[in-house]
Amino acid sequence: MKGPLFYSKIILFGEYGMIKDSKGLLVPYNFYNGALKNDGNTSEAALKSNENLQAFTAYLEKIQKEKPELVSFDLKALKKDITEGMYFDSTIPQGYGVGSSGALVAAIYDQYAHNKITVLENLTREKLLMLKAVFSEMECYFHGKSSGLDPLNSYLSIPILINSKDHIEPAGIPSQREGGKGAVFLLDSGVVSETAPLVQMFMENMKQDGFRKMIKDQFVIYTDACIDDFLKGNVKSLFKNIKKLSHVVLDHFKPMIPATFHELWKKGIDTNDYYLKLCGSGGGGYILGFTEDIEKAQKALEGHQLKVIYNF
Repeated sequence: MKGPLFYSKIILFGEYGMIKDSKGLLVPYNFYNGALKNDGNTSEAALKSNENLQAFTAYLEKIQKEKPELVSFDLKALKKDITEGMYFDSTIPQGYGVGSSGALVAAIYDQYAHNKITVLENLTREKLLMLKAVFSEMECYFHGKSSGLDPLNSYLSIPILINSKDHIEPAGIPSQREGGKGAVFLLDSGVVSETAPLVQMFMENMKQDGFRKMIKDQFVIYTDACIDDFLKGNVKSLFKNIKKLSHVVLDHFKPMIPATFHELWKKGIDTNDYYLKLCGSGGGGYILGFTEDIEKAQKALEGHQLKVIYNF
């Protein structure tokens, strides 16, 4: 048995803000993927994954009992496959902000959910919200709190625009310019991070008036502007807004930026060679970069690996 591939995702804009109803834009990232397999593999990674699937199944059983109206699974088949050695074979790095748990959740739903909503049907707003609710409940197992958007993006494998908690839709993003100088890139921090403690820290900060005001008056406004600019292809305006967003993150989200990157972050803002932002919850993993001149950015970030994911 080998299940279909589910891809990693990147939140281009909207991390943290989406918790508080800002816009968000997620895109699939096909460089990494994962699939359920049952091929007799007894490597340490396969056995560990199999063990994790057992624990996850117990959690799914609990959801099904408590919320039968939300989702039901063919638990008998799932347990049988796990007993026979099924595991999730994934190239998606964990703790890197590219949705490793999201791909697993999508794969389990695809294979074992009863009456599942499929990618082939007409995806109305109601169906998208239903999928998001199911995925949110499933992914809570990994993060303590989940919007459900990572698995949704992985499951549908199309860009998704979040207008608000109750208004999500597939998004058409502008075609890339092959060989364009401008680029969105990933920068490897070399540090693995955990989402749950960082989301917890954000929720604690949100109890402070000053932090709440900053999120509403700056973070959300610049995030929404970046999304509008990106979708409309307004590159000049996009970079103005990304610079502001990068500044706000450096000033107010320092614990989410690995300490060794504080200087590089500031250098980008000062020189305009590139601008950095969080990729997912931050704390490590990948950092997202935006530049109007990829060669300049590569020189300025010499010694660091840059993976270009989109060209302007």
